[in-house]
Amino acid sequence: MKREQAEVIALQALGWLAANDELWPVFLGSSGAAAEDLRDRAGEAEFQASVLEFLTMDDGWVTAFCDGAGYEYDAPHTAMLVLAGPSRMNWT
Repeated sequence: MKREQAEVIALQALGWLAANDELWPVFLGSSGAAAEDLRDRAGEAEFQASVLEFLTMDDGWVTAFCDGAGYEYDAPHTAMLVLAGPSRMNWT
């Protein structure tokens, strides 16, 4: 997966979370982000990776997002790894 595609998936996931009245406050609480900061941080690869990391914590969330956006179920995790870079790929 190319970085540009990973960024698109992350931004779509952020929009999906923002539209979900139940998950949005949970995401904000777990990320420590304030809704006002999101415009500034949405373009940061580290923040995009954290959005996808949050999404992939629950299979139901992944399924709902991917079904709505038309992605394979492994796309959010793959995109998260692309955005996070080699530091998150600890195979030991």
